[in-house]
Amino acid sequence: MKQNFKLKFLLSTLLVFIFSGVYAQWGQGTYWSADGNKIMRVEDGNIVQVDAMDASKTSVLISKEMLTPKGEKPLNVVRFAFADGNQKVLINTNTKKVWRYDTRGDSWVYDLQAKTLKQVGKDKPESSLMFAKFSPDAKKVAYVSEHNLYVEDLASGETKALTTDGTLRLINGTFDWVYEEELDCRDGFRWSPDSKSIAYWQIDARKIKNYLMLNTTDSLYPFTVPVEYPVVGQDPSSCKVGIVDISTAKTKWMNVPGDAVQHYIPRMEWANNSTQLIIQQLNRRQNESKIMLLNAADGSAKTIYSETDKAWVDAKAEATGWTWIDGGKKFIWLSEKDGWRHIYAIGLDGKETLLTKDAFDAIELNLVDEKGGNLYFMASPDNATQKYLYRVSIKGGNAVKVTPTDEAGTHSYDISPNGKLAFHVYSSSIIAPLSDVVSLPNHKRLSGGEVDKRYDSLVIPKVEFFKVKTEDGIEMDGWMIKPKDFDPKKKYPVVFYVYGEPASQTVVDRFGTGFNRLYTGDMANDGYIYMSVDGRGSPAPKGREWRKSIYHKIGDINIRDQAMAAKEILKWDYVDKDRVAVWGWSGGGSSTLNLLMQYPEIYKTGISIAAVDNQLNYDNIYQERYMGLLPEDKHYFVDNSPLAHAKNLQGNLLLIHGTGDDNVHYNNAEQMINQLIKYGKTFQMMSYPNRTHGIYEGEGTSKHLALTYTKFLKENCPPGGK
Repeated sequence: MKQNFKLKFLLSTLLVFIFSGVYAQWGQGTYWSADGNKIMRVEDGNIVQVDAMDASKTSVLISKEMLTPKGEKPLNVVRFAFADGNQKVLINTNTKKVWRYDTRGDSWVYDLQAKTLKQVGKDKPESSLMFAKFSPDAKKVAYVSEHNLYVEDLASGETKALTTDGTLRLINGTFDWVYEEELDCRDGFRWSPDSKSIAYWQIDARKIKNYLMLNTTDSLYPFTVPVEYPVVGQDPSSCKVGIVDISTAKTKWMNVPGDAVQHYIPRMEWANNSTQLIIQQLNRRQNESKIMLLNAADGSAKTIYSETDKAWVDAKAEATGWTWIDGGKKFIWLSEKDGWRHIYAIGLDGKETLLTKDAFDAIELNLVDEKGGNLYFMASPDNATQKYLYRVSIKGGNAVKVTPTDEAGTHSYDISPNGKLAFHVYSSSIIAPLSDVVSLPNHKRLSGGEVDKRYDSLVIPKVEFFKVKTEDGIEMDGWMIKPKDFDPKKKYPVVFYVYGEPASQTVVDRFGTGFNRLYTGDMANDGYIYMSVDGRGSPAPKGREWRKSIYHKIGDINIRDQAMAAKEILKWDYVDKDRVAVWGWSGGGSSTLNLLMQYPEIYKTGISIAAVDNQLNYDNIYQERYMGLLPEDKHYFVDNSPLAHAKNLQGNLLLIHGTGDDNVHYNNAEQMINQLIKYGKTFQMMSYPNRTHGIYEGEGTSKHLALTYTKFLKENCPPGGK
């Protein structure tokens, strides 16, 4: 995940495109035409239509000139969306960030028949409109501004406030910090299919306490930056769902059972009609999931499907949309309840049909092609570091691999709505990304197939994959890069890259694996063995037990798995057991501290970046999902936090943290500093003023971080064979 500086822009851009599940920004995505054979995109300020099989066949749909307000510069089109029938297009421009992503901005509508360009919500503050979208009949546009929901009639220009109670903390149509961060919730309202009403979330965060970040550099006197942030043990925001009538602006609140504070509603859509909503409700522990139908007329709720888990149940992967089949009588659902992540068809009567019957995980759902009778999904039954496309009959059965067998590695697919075409990207740890267009289900290449010339000058590390079995009988996947002039008779230092929590898998066979952007130079040339291993708790396609065995045990079994794997690796003749380093970021920073402090006999040097030093400091949705609830489970949080093991530090430690980190707050670092001082443990510390969790803001920051990382590593874990 961390690359050399000369590769930084290229690789980060590539990874955002290919592996959007990890690096995604809220953005445009591929905009397919209705027939599924063409795409629309922005080129040189124009909105163009491109033949999916032949990119040279391009036509301008809306020119830059059409998108130029009178007397002004052309609009910078960040995102766009066509109304049904493609006679109107909604333009998102002048965007600004809300926490992670640029989800607010200005909106304009271009009418292709009338040839007019009009701004929507022009009476609202600049760059304040969020999630503007056409009504299904294309006569109106709804949007959120300053936590209230509005609708604008496109013919008359009349604007109506659908909610008026929105404040900084009473949030209509979008979400608070933690819903966005941990449940991927951003767009918080949905038009009814008949265009007569809108369903929306209301989040009441008025009781959520602020974490006050201190800005000491941007003015003469320091000032605080408040972040609404519910930590472990603190109640989440109250959450409810309502339906507002467009004509009357009156809201009917849905009678969702249970305490509105002690539950989450991560997903909500119209149930393929205008009379019912369908929602997913999770309890506070997130170990019980219920799918409910809500009656739009009287607000009554009916649970049609539920499941529980001794650990946790995930929110539905897609934050928007619901996958319907059989004319809306059934929907597609992924569940791990039988030990594998399988795909089911669930009827509105609650009856379920298992569609993927093989004993392996469906990593993610790609497309349901009901007309063609196929369901496409990603899987990798034989190698958890890779990813391939499979298909199964929509009626269920045994899956068939679609991806060619001679292309070992990681694949991604953007499949057209008609299921006949897909943009396909293939890479591996040693093969630069190859892009093409393929037909489905036969996977015949229709165009493309060349590696981008931008990668020609890159020196790709020679990654070797291996498996290691620990004394506990746990077999783990790993990768390593050996020194360039490797001599098996010499002993080399080893640097472990670690994450170790449920949010990310480090051992993957895709391009970018093995790069380290924090190292200034070439680790292999300098004589390091660079490696990573993935233990239990990582989101690898190895079944439910592998992933969920970490419940109550972040900082416990994930740390032991890493250490026991390292113990076996240290038995290799060419590994110098006196020069063993480990580093990680965020959850990986926490793992680094735990490894250094719980297993000082193994790890001699550690670089911990933006770590959660005390699990009680982190947000409730993430940490409670994996560790339980207070007060009964408090000992799991306390005993497994790095803070509890500070007294055991023996090796060389570098702590790095941004003081403006709104995700993992700077108080984590300061609490660790106090513990290390208490026990007389010397260490080094680098704080970055007002930098966030990514520590990239400000001129020279990324370069300085890498120089600091590299200097500390070389001084405390010297490179080269001996």
